[in-house]
Amino acid sequence: MSDSSQDGTEERPERLYVITSGRSSASNDLDLVTLIVARTVPTAGMQPEHAAILSLCQAPLSVAEISAHTGLPASVVSVLISDLLDEQQVLTRPPVPPADLPDLSLIEKVIHGLQKL
Repeated sequence: MSDSSQDGTEERPERLYVITSGRSSASNDLDLVTLIVARTVPTAGMQPEHAAILSLCQAPLSVAEISAHTGLPASVVSVLISDLLDEQQVLTRPPVPPADLPDLSLIEKVIHGLQKL
């Protein structure tokens, strides 16, 4: 029986343990919608997963998106991003807030105005 799924995206627990140096939680408070932006580019000798995150985050990506692109669990990605934050290689941004909806009475006035046309 194989340790990976048919598409090859399932990681062996031992590998995930090694990637995170045995850590199971991030040192920084990140949630899945926190946006991550690289401040640097990958360098030679860098852990491949850190390099992949830096490459992906040249434009802002959420923790969930990074997890999807790398095929790593979000908990592992959070630990790796925390490493990069501690080394000041990435920045975090809060997610873009949903747009404020206009007042319902304004919408009704616009509709009435259009109906009069």
